[in-house]
Amino acid sequence: MKNFIIYKKISILFCAICLMTNLGAKVKLPALVSDGMVLQRNQTVKIWGKADTKEKINVEFLNKKYATIADENGDWKINLKLSNAGGPYKMSINEISLNEIYVGDVWLASGQSNMELPMRRLKPLYENEIKTANNPNIRFFTVPQKYDFKTQREDLESGKWEATNPETINNFSGVAYFFAKSLYEKNKVPVGIINASLGGSPVQAWMDFNSLKKFPEYQDEAKYWQNDDLIKTTESSEQALSKAWYEELDQSDIGYNQHWENFDLNDSDWKTMKVPGSWEDLEGQFEGSVWLRKEINITKNQVGKPAFLNLGRIKDADVTYINGKKVGNVTYEYPPRWYDIPAGILKEGKNIIAVRVINGSGKGEFIADKPYYLEIDNEKISLEDEWKYRVGAKMEKMAPGQTFIRWKSTGLYNAMIHPIINYQIKGFLWYQGESNTKKPEEYSELLSTMILDWRAKWNQKDLPFLIVQLANFMDKKSEPVESNWAELRNQQRKVVSNVPNTGLAVAIDLGEWNDIHPLNKKSVGERLALQAFKIENKNIVADGPIYESMKIDGNKIILSFKKGTDDFAQVSDLKGFAIKDKTGNYKWAKAKIEQNKIVVWNDEISNPTAVRYDWADNPDGNLINKNQLPASPFTTE
Repeated sequence: MKNFIIYKKISILFCAICLMTNLGAKVKLPALVSDGMVLQRNQTVKIWGKADTKEKINVEFLNKKYATIADENGDWKINLKLSNAGGPYKMSINEISLNEIYVGDVWLASGQSNMELPMRRLKPLYENEIKTANNPNIRFFTVPQKYDFKTQREDLESGKWEATNPETINNFSGVAYFFAKSLYEKNKVPVGIINASLGGSPVQAWMDFNSLKKFPEYQDEAKYWQNDDLIKTTESSEQALSKAWYEELDQSDIGYNQHWENFDLNDSDWKTMKVPGSWEDLEGQFEGSVWLRKEINITKNQVGKPAFLNLGRIKDADVTYINGKKVGNVTYEYPPRWYDIPAGILKEGKNIIAVRVINGSGKGEFIADKPYYLEIDNEKISLEDEWKYRVGAKMEKMAPGQTFIRWKSTGLYNAMIHPIINYQIKGFLWYQGESNTKKPEEYSELLSTMILDWRAKWNQKDLPFLIVQLANFMDKKSEPVESNWAELRNQQRKVVSNVPNTGLAVAIDLGEWNDIHPLNKKSVGERLALQAFKIENKNIVADGPIYESMKIDGNKIILSFKKGTDDFAQVSDLKGFAIKDKTGNYKWAKAKIEQNKIVVWNDEISNPTAVRYDWADNPDGNLINKNQLPASPFTTE
């Protein structure tokens, strides 16, 4: 009997081990291979994953069966030959069932904040687009924003494919969404977007370590940050310094301690300033905090209704109150101040909007040419008027800076791009460059190197790579000057000239002087789509006038443009041209269209040597073709 009990326990233990083994033998799929995915049509696509050593893998898709065996490391892959677009379909992989699978065109969208910028940030322009969005054939996968300097990761930590509807679209990249929508409307083929982007990131952060061998400065940077202890020490030190600065500010801020946000505060002795505007124009430059208050009157009919407060943009951080109740805050300068006001906050008669602004460096201000209003029941109350203000605290030093380790070389490639390279795609979308304007002269070589390396990683040397050229931004200049932004745009133009199967979506007319994140992402996405169409069909007009060559004729320079892009729209007064004299100085120039040429001159310059067009941070050139597409900024040098 005793032996029987022992035998029974051993049998139970053996069964348990077998059960655990079977559980452990389950196939594990990468995040991208999941419900709702879009697979690339007209290519051999890879389905891959992990399993136990020598485990049999069976895949069934579109009435075809495939089989393989996991290798000694547990890795396995199966190639599916796909042709026609369609869906939704189902796929089985051993015990796993995947649903809502589509076959279409897949694009990888990458870059910095203007690619990342989600539709919810574009609501003022596209509110109806968001409300009515409903297309299961346009699907997004957003890559988690991670970095890694030591390891090229094999999988993403998380992520899921999402179909377009009024809820999901809010988190989709605006540029990539309008690109996908344009493609779908023309081709009626499902479109999948993999969005791997991160605000503020330079191009070298998206590059493989080996591809940076021509740039030892960036390879050294990548090596430097492979030290986990260094990262932890740096982050903890910076967090401590930042915490101390803000704690000191709060302790020093008399408004913070005396609750200047309160409705019944006596502010009769406060000074006044115009909004938009800067208190530093009145107080002198300082870092610290300032409080502003604005009285508004609400009618009986407006009481009890929700409202919307638009405070444009503020440099830097704000906390905003209405009648003493916090309604929102933003911690840095770029996001718009859009605050939904719940019903019950506003009351009949007098209401007080109070804003505490914290400025850690630079000029603190309410940014000009942005909207400032309170909207109730479709009626807007303008807030562009005098506000009362009072300084809360002046700090002796600027707020501590931040290293932004996540932007360092190779980190984003390792964590956000390398895990994707097994997934077959149609091409790349790239909106980036703002963070490389400090050293624009190296950008063409950096980006060209990255393009060739990415294509090699996907084992397709001709994958389309479509680039958004930097939009116009910052103050206009009264005279021709050097511009790093102009040089970087020129570097982007060089990439497209030198690297095959690339396209440039010119956005020089789509920016906003006071916002590095312009709202018009629909036109950007549509111009990217035109570039994609052109790669498929060379007869499609996707570019504005493309400069090709120059000829000096006395005191004039005659410009020629690429055939097919030289069908100029007639403009009575061409703007944006500057001409260089023999001493090397540029002056504004006159220009006129003569058939398919542009003639440029300045009556004061008898021996011109070169021409620039739209060479400025925020130029005002108006050279376009008859398709209303703008010329790219260029230099003849």
